[in-house]
Amino acid sequence: MSEAEAKQIERMKTLLADQKAAFRSDRHRPIEKRKADLDRIAELCRKNADAIAEAISRDFGNRAKQESVIAEIAFVIQDVAHTKKHLAKWMKPRKVGVPLTLMPGKATIRREPKGVVGIVSPWNYPFQLAMAPLVAALGAGCRALIKPSELTPATAEIMKSLIADAFEEDHVSVITGGPAVGEAFSKLKFDHLFYTGSTQVGRLVALAAADNLVPVTLELGGKSPAIVTPGYPKDNAAKSIGWGKLFNAGQTCVAPDYVLAPKGSERDLGEAIIKVAQHQYPEAASDDAYTAIVSDKHYERLAGMIEEARQGGAEILQPEHDAQAAQAARKIPPTVLINPPEDAKVMTEEIFGPILPVVGYTELDAATDYIADRDHPLALYVYSTDKAQAEELLDRTMSGGAGVNINLLHLSVPDLPFGGVGASGQGAYHGESGFMTFTHERSVFKTGKWHPSRLLAPPYGKFAENIAKKQMK
Repeated sequence: MSEAEAKQIERMKTLLADQKAAFRSDRHRPIEKRKADLDRIAELCRKNADAIAEAISRDFGNRAKQESVIAEIAFVIQDVAHTKKHLAKWMKPRKVGVPLTLMPGKATIRREPKGVVGIVSPWNYPFQLAMAPLVAALGAGCRALIKPSELTPATAEIMKSLIADAFEEDHVSVITGGPAVGEAFSKLKFDHLFYTGSTQVGRLVALAAADNLVPVTLELGGKSPAIVTPGYPKDNAAKSIGWGKLFNAGQTCVAPDYVLAPKGSERDLGEAIIKVAQHQYPEAASDDAYTAIVSDKHYERLAGMIEEARQGGAEILQPEHDAQAAQAARKIPPTVLINPPEDAKVMTEEIFGPILPVVGYTELDAATDYIADRDHPLALYVYSTDKAQAEELLDRTMSGGAGVNINLLHLSVPDLPFGGVGASGQGAYHGESGFMTFTHERSVFKTGKWHPSRLLAPPYGKFAENIAKKQMK
């Protein structure tokens, strides 16, 4: 551990203590202050959109400004607007019924902020996946420490600067640093820890948090499949799947990770997807709209996946491109792999890149069995012209979220909970689900000066027997 990392670790311990003290003195932040907090987030997005997009592009080596605006900056602004619109309703205490045997009395559920939360954000959408959980936390009345990924340092630094300008350190603060800082961050005694990233690291985060019994939300990943049913128009499927797979060069947790297609149609569908890619990105190496791979390590990992599949007998489909120029720009061209070996890394590991295996199935039952035999994915996509068939496929599978004849966009619906299931994550956020993630539902039962329950105390008599008989009914 470097001296700088050691200083950062000590600093974040101090910040956590300061935030906990500040929370104790402002435990029930009123709605006006919460809305003002949210407004500060929206304002820093609007005023600094160009600088944020530029920082993200610098971290990746290249990313289209439009992608960063749509998927990161505007997403957060819309999230703020939705949260403000519904915040009064979400905050309102809820009355619940009281059994006759416990009358008279009133029962209420108070929605209270959990306290100080930790947010660990990843590199693939480095702004949105830090700020969207922050919007939920601030809406819930919490305070927050954010630890961005070290793979996107320019974005981390601009977030740190913008947050420091907008908030006091004892309210919201950003901690930067490498793996040692991230590990120490996960071990802090937060009131809630929110992690977005890989399943492998998610396990370590959960173990670290368990030492202090810190509740965690894990937004992980997995291999999200797309099922194309017999008779579904090939070109329609290719346009949708191709767009979703190639947005951010496939570096999206809910991008289609593989396609299950009717046996015999794999190549036709693969060629149609490559045709879409050629239209969207005429030259992968030099097209500014086509995002680069975030690091040399990830580029080499993806190139190795393609080569392993090639050696295993998979057919490789790619648009024409300048291979040397693409490598120099750290760009993997859009790639479709036809029927790669089942044990190849592209079929066993989350790809996180513009590589799409297309695998043939003989019947739909075999396709759903294939999915069910594996870890539950973060997302699943069904392409079918038959509504009943689509519902049946959803019934026979399990995933964090799903789309029918579309992909990716379910996470953009504010009132849909976003999260995984099993190995793809635990807990959810967005909209009210995000508010509730950082909220404690506190149960309160009130009575007057006297309550009949006092008659239930020993020595037990006829009244207690009658109450017991009523309850047993």
